[in-house]
Amino acid sequence: MSKRHDAIFADVLKDLPAPATPDRGGARFLKRTNALSESGEREEKVLRWVDPASCVMWTRHNRAYELLTEENCRDLIDSLKSQGQQEFPAIVRRLPAGQGAEYEVICGARRHFAVSWLRANNYPQFRYLIEVRDLTDEEAFRLADIENRDRADLSDYERACDYLQALGAYYGGKQKTMAARLEVSEAWLSRYLHLARLPKIILAAWPRVTEIRELHARQLRALLHDGEDKVMAEAERIAAEQAKARAGQGAYVAVPKVLSRLKAAVHGPASLTRNSAQSVTVKKRGNRILIEFPDSIDPAELRAALDGYLSGRTGN
Repeated sequence: MSKRHDAIFADVLKDLPAPATPDRGGARFLKRTNALSESGEREEKVLRWVDPASCVMWTRHNRAYELLTEENCRDLIDSLKSQGQQEFPAIVRRLPAGQGAEYEVICGARRHFAVSWLRANNYPQFRYLIEVRDLTDEEAFRLADIENRDRADLSDYERACDYLQALGAYYGGKQKTMAARLEVSEAWLSRYLHLARLPKIILAAWPRVTEIRELHARQLRALLHDGEDKVMAEAERIAAEQAKARAGQGAYVAVPKVLSRLKAAVHGPASLTRNSAQSVTVKKRGNRILIEFPDSIDPAELRAALDGYLSGRTGN
């Protein structure tokens, strides 16, 4: 986590009281003392080892728990096995009595999955390390966002959907207010909100929804502006192919190919404008084809442009 994110994290927690020491008749406890450098005072936090079954994910958790698998959590599972225990606590809130579970997880979904998997696969000694906090929903949202903002294993689309839900739930639909609370620019936040608002048929055209990036949403925004009907029609055709691939009938249409087909649907193979700053142009000179592009163009953009041109020539 960057120093800036550390500062935001501290801001979220600065006014929260340290949790009271829980009843020692329950799970085993682990105490940790933290020095507060600015004031010189010391705050004692109480951590608990619990059965992960006593915890559920917060309904507004920014990670889609159902997308967690042994495969995408393998690094964490192996790390826990190597260390013999969880080193960093998850942050949770206590649930009211009668809710079934005792805690809801604000930060720590992957740790919860990994410990649960280990317990179900011949490592019953593993327990889930938690720190109980008293957080409002808005504080919980910001805390989870701070922890996961730089995580490569949280997809852009998961993050975007979380922002869109939070915009209405906590900030009255005001992007400026939300951006200020998250300490990000309005432009940066707007790009993620646009990703979350993409039509479902566009999302279905991607092999997996976790593969659609904020950069793709920027490209699609221009395409939808220039030819929404054409984009949607081609997306529907691609989505049908992806559905067959998910059913085991053929291969997925790769992301660069998806982009090139959507762009070709609007501009055609001979006009592949990307945006005002970067473009690829194709000119015919006699029996030769001249392809021009800026030296600064992103390689992925160039590849997508060439794919679109070639697919237009071959009809594939």
